[in-house]
Amino acid sequence: MKIIAVSVSKPVEIEHNGELIRTGIFKEPVSGRVLATYTGLEGDGQADLAVHGGADKAIYVYSIDHYAYWESELGLSGLPCGQFGENLTVEGLRDDEVHIGDRFRCGQAVFEVTQPRIPCFKLGIRMNSPRFPKQFLRSRRVGFYVRVLAEAKLGSGDLIEKIAGHPCRLSVSESLLALTKGPQQFKVIRRALAIDALSEAWRQDLRIRLEQGDSG
Repeated sequence: MKIIAVSVSKPVEIEHNGELIRTGIFKEPVSGRVLATYTGLEGDGQADLAVHGGADKAIYVYSIDHYAYWESELGLSGLPCGQFGENLTVEGLRDDEVHIGDRFRCGQAVFEVTQPRIPCFKLGIRMNSPRFPKQFLRSRRVGFYVRVLAEAKLGSGDLIEKIAGHPCRLSVSESLLALTKGPQQFKVIRRALAIDALSEAWRQDLRIRLEQGDSG
């Protein structure tokens, strides 16, 4: 497992459906080494901090292993690293292999997985398809956010080591069942809520879903 690319961007204004919106989704790979801080990568930024960024979602990680699937699915080729808005494009760490609460070391940096990435309409802008966010979510190849437990500089080629696996073993892919009505939804929600590493934002969302389900 290793880092293939480190990508950052500052928020920019673009026109969408006749309105100006700010987005930081247009990530581009950078050369050299970048400091991973408790609130994100140095030189990176998010437009809507209520949804993106912050300590619980400091860095977005996506596996290069998923790129071949999307190139085949979309009839594209040569998609650049950072295409899906990720900060770290990595080899390995697929959604069905990584669990909420797992910890990884990359050099001196230490990360903890906090939640899956839930795509919004801005990913549709990036992919030039308003339907793509739902397609992305259905694929269960969404990547994941991490919090930074130890700050350090990162660069392409750095090896990634798993240093702790969470005993709950709720994979990023499986955790998405919490969003879909079905026999597994509330079981998965309860498993997710038992994980102390879960991001606070997703914890609040899942509690609401559980309460609504119990009251319904």
